[in-house]
Amino acid sequence: MKKLLFALLLILVLCPAGTTAQSPSGKAAQLPPQSPAIGKDKAVQPADSDIRWYDARELVIEGRGWQDTEEFYDRLPARARETVRSPVWELSRNSAGICTRFATDAPALKVRWSLRDEQLALEHMPATGVSGVDLYIRTDGGGWGWLAVGRPSQFPTNQKDLVNGLPPGWHEFLLYLPLYNGVSSVQVGIASKYSIAKAPPRPAERIKPICFYGTSIVQGGCASRPGMVHTAILGRRLDWPVINLGFSGNGPMELDLARLMTELDPAAYVIDCLPNMEAGQVTERALPFVRMLREARPDTPIILVENIPYQGAPYLPGRYGAYTSKNAALRQAFQQMIETGIKGVLYLPCGNLLGHDDEATVDGTHPTDLGFMRMADALEPILRQALRAHSQANANRAK
Repeated sequence: MKKLLFALLLILVLCPAGTTAQSPSGKAAQLPPQSPAIGKDKAVQPADSDIRWYDARELVIEGRGWQDTEEFYDRLPARARETVRSPVWELSRNSAGICTRFATDAPALKVRWSLRDEQLALEHMPATGVSGVDLYIRTDGGGWGWLAVGRPSQFPTNQKDLVNGLPPGWHEFLLYLPLYNGVSSVQVGIASKYSIAKAPPRPAERIKPICFYGTSIVQGGCASRPGMVHTAILGRRLDWPVINLGFSGNGPMELDLARLMTELDPAAYVIDCLPNMEAGQVTERALPFVRMLREARPDTPIILVENIPYQGAPYLPGRYGAYTSKNAALRQAFQQMIETGIKGVLYLPCGNLLGHDDEATVDGTHPTDLGFMRMADALEPILRQALRAHSQANANRAK
């Protein structure tokens, strides 16, 4: 009798009156394969296994700005080794922002990925974000729902069961690659009786990617998993491909990067570099950097993002002055752009980037997942404005 009373009490505590036990409520979108299934002859199947492994390069890969890379999952072209500083080149070997989209009718998914760097985690960033993979599924409403994270546990190759028990039918998936590590190979594994195909193509108006350039924050420090950096969050919200050119500690508006970025043809540029700059550098570099982009891409919207408000700054005058001086320099540079006739540049003040409670970072600078969600919230309206301008410019050219 005492056991029964205890069980009833536990139910009342865990499920108070007026609530019910949580049950699955999300609904995955079902779709027929939009492209022919990848031939099973393209897969690798060990003799003692029922699992066929498909190279992600056979699927849709997004987040690569250049095809002429030294290694497939690099973020800059091979020739950049001779033009950018060595730290930038080394960081470009990280796979931040690169992802694969695919469709399968398999109820269970496995992933196998090989890392380039044996350091799985950082002091202030978990291995799941540094070196892990992150899986999302297309929902019935057309958005994306989180499914699973692949936790790295060794170097170089990890193999993980991502998910099991998916509803019958074809579903679309999005798999993000590591933020602060590189990969040499990525494979998706499914049981041999099932098929896998490339994801449906994006609509014509959403083929051109959004290009982000900046610092460790843009690269993803310190998201708990690859899908939680704000660039990825915005990519899902807008359902738009994204190129991540964040370089930890090395994003100070260098013209070498501007030249490379002019080779891209994005829907919008987002420039978020101030955490790696001093006020004098902002004054010196912002206008030439934007001018170079504008001359190459006359109609592409450019968004300038102010330095985040460093957390704890209300109580530390030095920290407060460090970011407000840079933001003042950027505002002045923006005014010069307007006065010199550079059009299509949008400006995002820092006020709402991290909220107002000093609870959004791990160290005063690098966002937690909460911080990245707030950054996405702050960027989304101005990015939607830029994308509308991009669509209007395309429509005008088509007339």
